[in-house]
This record gives sequence, structure tokens and C-alpha cells, in this order.
Amino acid sequence: MKLKNCLPLAAVVALAFASSAHAFEKPKKTYVVVNEAAGVPVFPYDITDRPYEVIGQVEAGVRKATIFSKEASQEKIYRELWERAEKMGADAVVKANYGDSHVSAFSWGKTNATGVAIKFKSDATTTASGAAGVGTAN
Repeated sequence: MKLKNCLPLAAVVALAFASSAHAFEKPKKTYVVVNEAAGVPVFPYDITDRPYEVIGQVEAGVRKATIFSKEASQEKIYRELWERAEKMGADAVVKANYGDSHVSAFSWGKTNATGVAIKFKSDATTTASGAAGVGTAN
């Protein structure tokens, strides 16, 4: 008799957990541009097909947890650079580079990375500045 009373309660609890799992899913982010290999807008080269302004230099360091941990992957390094650039209000990071891992006093292996945070100019800004430039040349 007690088992029959607990069954509806167990079903309600199970449904509550199942529906709350969807509430914790992060919405998929969309970027102006994206490096398909890394999944974030970080590129090892300069972007020349769109005008942009430089926001600033971005620096990141990715550490290994132990001496036996794997070296940081390019994807992890790029994600760390993007996290910092995103806080600066950047649309992308260009000229991203990183070196080999090195042991320091506080880490079994740290990889330093740098890049340039950029913000793309809007079409209206580009058109206006282009029109102004053409107007002054005449």
C-alpha cells in the first residue's frame, strides 16, 4: 500500500528534475565571425575583408593542473583569449599566438598567449567615413 502512494510522488520528482535540466542549458552563442576549428572568434591571422578598430592587447595564460596533465590545446588557449576579449567588448581576436608550455614557481606548465582584440565597424560608420573621405578629396 505504501509503495502505491510513493509512486506518484516519485513520478513528480522525476519530472521536476527533467524539466529543470533544460533550464540550466546555456543558449548557443552567436558571433559576428567565428573560427570553426576553435568555435570562438579568435584567429592567428589578421582579418582584411572588413574594417575594424583595435580595442587593445589581450593576454592569457593557461596552466596545467599537474605535471602529468596534457599540454593546453589550441582550442583551450583560444577560448581563454576570447573570454578576456569578450569582457573588453570585442567582436573578435586577431593575430593570436602562443608559445610552448614552461614550468614556473606556481605552475607545472603554463602557456602564455597574446592577441589583438578588435571591434568591427558598422556599415553606417564605414559608409559615412568613406563618404567623408571622398568628399574631402574633391
